[in-house]
Amino acid sequence: MTCRISVLRRCLPMWLIPLLWTLALGLWGISRQHSVWRDEAATWQVARRSAGEIWHMLGQVDAVHGLYYLLMHVLFECFGPGTTVLRLPSVLAVAAAAACVTVIGHRLTGARAGLAAGLALGLLPTVQFYLQEGRPYALVMAGSAISTLLLVTVLQGNGRAVHWAAYGGVVLVCAFLNWLSLLLLPAHWTTLMWAKAERGVCARWSVAAAAATAGVLPLILFSRTQSEQVSWIPPLTWHMLIGPAVLLAIGGLGTLLDRPRAGRLSVAAVGLPLLAVPQLGLIGLSLIQPLFLDRYVLFSMLGLTLLIGAALGTAVRVAGPRFPRAVPWLVPVVIGVAVVALLPQSLAKRSPASRVDDVLSAAVSVRQLKKSGDAVVFIPAARRDTELVSPDAFAGLRDIALAQSPTTSGTLKGEEAVPERIRTAMLEQQRIMLVTDAPEVARHISAKRDIVKNAVLREDFRVVADEQVRGRRVTVYERRRQRP
Repeated sequence: MTCRISVLRRCLPMWLIPLLWTLALGLWGISRQHSVWRDEAATWQVARRSAGEIWHMLGQVDAVHGLYYLLMHVLFECFGPGTTVLRLPSVLAVAAAAACVTVIGHRLTGARAGLAAGLALGLLPTVQFYLQEGRPYALVMAGSAISTLLLVTVLQGNGRAVHWAAYGGVVLVCAFLNWLSLLLLPAHWTTLMWAKAERGVCARWSVAAAAATAGVLPLILFSRTQSEQVSWIPPLTWHMLIGPAVLLAIGGLGTLLDRPRAGRLSVAAVGLPLLAVPQLGLIGLSLIQPLFLDRYVLFSMLGLTLLIGAALGTAVRVAGPRFPRAVPWLVPVVIGVAVVALLPQSLAKRSPASRVDDVLSAAVSVRQLKKSGDAVVFIPAARRDTELVSPDAFAGLRDIALAQSPTTSGTLKGEEAVPERIRTAMLEQQRIMLVTDAPEVARHISAKRDIVKNAVLREDFRVVADEQVRGRRVTVYERRRQRP
């Protein structure tokens, strides 16, 4: 039996198990009951534009996500738009990250610790959220896992020039997906210092890190001119620090169980900086400009799973002498208990209610309520994403506030006419369909155009139909009196 197990391990690499496990978690309920929320709608509608139109848009907005949009454009061109195509890159990325984590844990602590770390990654609630998200954050996590594996490889004395070139290239690609991923570099520098890496290794790492940073620096500088896009992020508050504090406490416990020592490359030396440094770095940046969103440092969860794996590896070593028969079952049992305990979270993350809204459900309401020749307005203008994702549902409707389309203006929501022109156009209509946010998720209206739209509808029209579904609201108004 032992011989058969040994042969099986040689034929089937350990990392394949977490890869397939995470892939299964990602494919489970990937359509989220055929729902797409506002962030994913941005990816969807930009990916459907031509490469030239995307390039034009990046000069105005969202330059920070340019590489991701071009990637999704290629996928939509090859396979067509759909929820599976939208989210599958994230599923594959997290599965690849789980495989890398398994290899890292195996090399530094042991096979069972690596297996536990790889299996745990896809179960973390934060990771489960972005596992099925049509945005670039899972891809950044995969790149961070690959670069960390390359760093561990060179620190273990197996590195060559090709490893350093690959390291710099992967870090550069991650930075083009989201330049805040450069917070990975101080985490890796901390690992180098902890492990007391040789001077030559530190020098080569510095060259690779500097080259990657220099390569993305033009994008960083240019994207700063579009900083208004993140002006909605609230300033840092104490309650926002609760999550990072809990994560760091868990990471600290894992570090104690791993019994770290300075000068030794251990899971703690790799995992704790990977968990802590990006979180602390983002907090520091947020003191200058509000930027604190957990998705920007999603890759720090790699460090947490490495420390979880180390803790389970320690438990296996402690239990081994006393309960040798229980050792093979410890990791499967713990993972099984975690699956059961997190099942409500897992189900919640795969439901439309897990997101603020659903663009596609609003499109269904529009299709059911519209009449040919109706006008349509959006409050705020960003809710035009419903039309951009599902243009067929709006066939026959006239967008009377729009002065310049999103593709022509190089924006996500288009350019609307001046308030007085919008008011005049609305007063010429008999029926107007309003697409807006449901009251529970609506924000205070401050834009003058939106104030005018609301005033005209309230004073000169009456509601004849109203549907609210999954965070979106579609209301049909009919003219009730002629304005003198």
